[in-house]
Amino acid sequence: MTMTMTNRMRTMTELGNDAVAVTALAIYALYLGVGLGLRTWVQWRRTGDTGWRGISGRFGSPEWWAGVLFTLALVAGVLGPITALFGLDPVAALDAAPVQLLGVAAAVAGIAATFVTQLAMGTSWRIGVDETETTDLVTAGPFALVRNPIFTAMATTGLGLALMVPNPVALFGLVLLLVALQLQVRVVEESYLVRTHGQSYAAYAATVGRFVPGLGRLTPEPSNHPATNPATNPADGSTDRPATTERVA
Repeated sequence: MTMTMTNRMRTMTELGNDAVAVTALAIYALYLGVGLGLRTWVQWRRTGDTGWRGISGRFGSPEWWAGVLFTLALVAGVLGPITALFGLDPVAALDAAPVQLLGVAAAVAGIAATFVTQLAMGTSWRIGVDETETTDLVTAGPFALVRNPIFTAMATTGLGLALMVPNPVALFGLVLLLVALQLQVRVVEESYLVRTHGQSYAAYAATVGRFVPGLGRLTPEPSNHPATNPATNPADGSTDRPATTERVA
């Protein structure tokens, strides 16, 4: 009798986990459809350009790795729920209904925030960086709170999806996503924005946090420093990262 009850409870748990995995796949599909598909369509309708710039940097460079890791994180994001459906067990410490519900809430909120913050960029929205291109520096709306609200929202979505199906594949995908976002911001985008917008970006970065309000603000260099003054950048097209220093507050 005890064995029968145990088996029945195990079956119910497995069915519940399967339902959560299917829900995670549906939410992930919504995430890709809204954050990539719909936003790309909006950009194309507004400008005639999709906004896609792809992976930057030479093979093996930090810039290249940022793009590759982000792509792998997207793949891991869908493999997490799929491997759960094929029987990969979740991490025991996270295998609880409240954790899954928290994950659903975080994922849905993250998707909404991703789209809202993407729209706040207007025509400056891009996927990737083109060093030859100059876009407006957006500092209003959610960008007045943090410099990278889109990535904050994406990280929130990724965390939510991982909590819904907290198996090793999903959690590894979350780690890949966080590493990719850090590389993309620190190595690719911040250096590009300093070279492109000079003192304007330096002043902005000195008062607004990177991903969380107040955290990751940068101390600007003097106005005549090549890193913050595009007019004094080397004529050889050097793309060395700016000599800014980070401070917590």
